[in-house]
Amino acid sequence: MDTNIPLAEKLRPNTLDEYVGQEQLVGAGSVLRNAIASGQLPSIILWGPPGTGKTTLANIISVTMGRPFYNLSAINSGVKDVREVIDKAKNQGMFNTKGKPILFIDEIHRFSKSQQDSLLGAVEKGIVTLIGATTENPSFEVISALLSRCQVYILKSLGREHLEQLLEKGRLELQSSSGKKISIKEPEAMLRISGGDARKLLNNLELLVNSSPNKTVTITNDMTMEVLQNSLALYDKNGENHYDIISAFIKSIRGSDPNAAVYWLARMIAGGEEPKFISRRLLILASEDIGAANPTALVIANNCFQAVNVIGYPEAEIILSQTAIYLANSPKSNATYLAIKAAKKLVTETGDLPVPFHLRNAPTKLMKQIGYGKDYSYAHDFENNFIHQDYLPDEIKNQVLYTPQANPREEADRKRLRELWKKKYGY
Repeated sequence: MDTNIPLAEKLRPNTLDEYVGQEQLVGAGSVLRNAIASGQLPSIILWGPPGTGKTTLANIISVTMGRPFYNLSAINSGVKDVREVIDKAKNQGMFNTKGKPILFIDEIHRFSKSQQDSLLGAVEKGIVTLIGATTENPSFEVISALLSRCQVYILKSLGREHLEQLLEKGRLELQSSSGKKISIKEPEAMLRISGGDARKLLNNLELLVNSSPNKTVTITNDMTMEVLQNSLALYDKNGENHYDIISAFIKSIRGSDPNAAVYWLARMIAGGEEPKFISRRLLILASEDIGAANPTALVIANNCFQAVNVIGYPEAEIILSQTAIYLANSPKSNATYLAIKAAKKLVTETGDLPVPFHLRNAPTKLMKQIGYGKDYSYAHDFENNFIHQDYLPDEIKNQVLYTPQANPREEADRKRLRELWKKKYGY
């Protein structure tokens, strides 16, 4: 076997039985596995973090079904490339008895609208079965017309048991190819650094083994951190450390540090991060971490998202900077975030409680006769547009889910709620 082939590529599985993880998709009796076995595979989008096996799964599907396979990367393919492949697939499909060719597009979220539009006809007419792979939410990144013609399957980060299984396979392969005696005494650092990414895990294992001149290699946590330190720094610099840097960026804004926020923003810009991805995360943060403390933050973040989509780099970096600094300087509150979490938990615990009769809709005479809407008071008919009545089911009528936090905006909310509801909710 060619020693220049990366370990992750050497260990790439060729069958579903060799595939590690994603049992919810390819395990016995799963929907996707049954579709592959029956030969009735629809066009699909595989959505999941890096290194979870999207490309591998696409290849296995093609081999298992005996279909012609075409592979395009959204990074370096244009509309012309898409049309050329579709023409080839159309000609080849006419002579293939096992079904229409499979067109795999890696990082489909990087395709522009016009590139995605160029796929529509081929998917609609059944010229190809599309398999798209993306690390981003396809609801945001794939045009609705194309998304509506595809099934979306979600791949999860690999769990510890899967990663340890891959580590053992990698250890045996490297031991055989290198002639070294390899033991993994402490896998924790490698598992942590991998972040559930199988490719990263195997690449790091190979780096650790190759870095040692000894015939016996014992991998420990200290060795892992020492050897990988320099490569991790480069990893960040190239913008590939996608999730770690966006995490630092969000936490800096949440922590009200505009200096750190704009630094991590610059790191992402230098690494070529998608501006839409950054602006979308700012939009989420504006609601999750600022919320009722400064409702205007959501308006600013939404305007940023819209502007970035229109302008793009390099000018978009100014808008991103303005928004990141504004959000970092805003008062913080996660009260609305906690409120919906608490409400969902309450719904799970209490089930489908009946809607009180006075709140029910009564569009028919019969509904009115049996009490729907009876005794409901229309708030606008009363002073200050308010009347004291219950709006929750009787079983939880005094339940508090939203608790205003200590900032000027929400203190005003607390004061008003206390005046309106008196002692009912304890505000």
